[in-house]
Amino acid sequence: MTIKELECLYHAGRWTEELQEQCRSDSRTGVRKLVHRWERETQERARVEAMYHYEFLAREKGCTLVAGVDEAGRGPLAGPVVVAAVILPLGLFLPHLNDSKKLSAAVREELFSAIMKSAVAVEIVSISEKIIDERNIYQATKQGMYEAVSALRPQPQHVLLDAVPLKLPMTSSPIVHGDAKSASIAAASIAAKVTRDRLMLKYDEEYPQYGFKKHKGYGTAEHLAALQEYGSCPIHRRSFEPIRSMAARY
Repeated sequence: MTIKELECLYHAGRWTEELQEQCRSDSRTGVRKLVHRWERETQERARVEAMYHYEFLAREKGCTLVAGVDEAGRGPLAGPVVVAAVILPLGLFLPHLNDSKKLSAAVREELFSAIMKSAVAVEIVSISEKIIDERNIYQATKQGMYEAVSALRPQPQHVLLDAVPLKLPMTSSPIVHGDAKSASIAAASIAAKVTRDRLMLKYDEEYPQYGFKKHKGYGTAEHLAALQEYGSCPIHRRSFEPIRSMAARY
């Protein structure tokens, strides 16, 4: 077959393992590219499929609606903590799905769109810096998780959590580093991260002197220098250092 014919088969989804084996010995550059592309995509599909391990374990126990829950923004000095709960169709293939921290902003945005389009249900909750200051960041994060799970429709039969244990009306499993191990938690981490980053871009327009567009509220050298020069603004977390100490001096 010509390279053009092989490309048509590939793009039509008719590239089989048998054809792959036949093409391995083909020295044509265009064919070699198709062979390597098939191998990369096969490896990626296997990686993502492995991320449904906990979801399929839950299904074996009769739970077909499994939610993943994660947050973004526990560490920054400013802005809310955002929590997302996501129910994915079991086995849904989302290329590049992973812990949001391991992905570029562009890939996160692409995956966010795919998640919002394909998920059974998504719920995203923002817990303000005021509540964080009142309750502490851990309790504020848990509050967001409870609210997100409670608002999901349909309700999940099992919930996978990124390390944080919750007392829920359905069964749940806290998983250490769950955003890198569970497809549902990874999807939630992406939904939370993209939503929070978008919020911080809006805050950057309102308070441009702090550079929120670059650091999203984290305690970078640029952010700390801006705090020294301008003091805090309404979205800063006053229970976090160095803001708490700065406030005590005045």
